[in-house]
Amino acid sequence: MGLGGYLAARTDFDQYASERRREYREVQLVPHIERDEVRDIFREYGLGGKELEQVVDHIVADPDRWVDFMMRFELGLERPQVSQAPVSALTIAISYAVGGLVPLVPYVVFSNISTALLISIALTLAALFLFGGYKARMTRTPRLRGAIQTAMIGAAAAAAAFGMARLITG
Repeated sequence: MGLGGYLAARTDFDQYASERRREYREVQLVPHIERDEVRDIFREYGLGGKELEQVVDHIVADPDRWVDFMMRFELGLERPQVSQAPVSALTIAISYAVGGLVPLVPYVVFSNISTALLISIALTLAALFLFGGYKARMTRTPRLRGAIQTAMIGAAAAAAAFGMARLITG
C-alpha cells in the first residue's frame, strides 16, 4: 500500500508535467485561442473593457506566467510536490500496518476465537469512531457525524468482507 501511495504521488506529478508541456505547446502554436481562454476566464469574474485587455496583455506577456495561469485557472491543477511521494508512501504504509493490528490483537491475546472476534469487532469500531472524529476535527466538520460516518462505513466494509469470506469458505 505504501508503494501505491508513492506511485499515486508520482503519477500526479507526471500528469501535471504532461499537462504543462501541452499548455506550452498550445501557447506557442495557437496563442490566439489561448489568449481568448484567458479573456474568458477573467470575464467570468466580471472583468471587461480596457481593464480586461490590460490584464490579458499582462498575463500573456510572459510565457511562464501564461502557462502557470492556464494550469491553475483553466485546468484547475496545482503543482504537486514531488518530495511528498516518499512521505505519502511511508504514511500509508505505517497507517496500514497499525490499522491492521487493531483487529488482529485480540486473536493473539485471547485463545477463545468467539471472544477474540467480539473484542476485535469492538476494538475496530472504537478505532474507526476515534479516527472519524479526528478526521472530522481536522476538516472542521461536525465530529460526531464524522465519527459515526467513518465507523458505519468501516462496519459495512468489514461485514461485506466477512460475508464474502463466509460464502467462499462455506
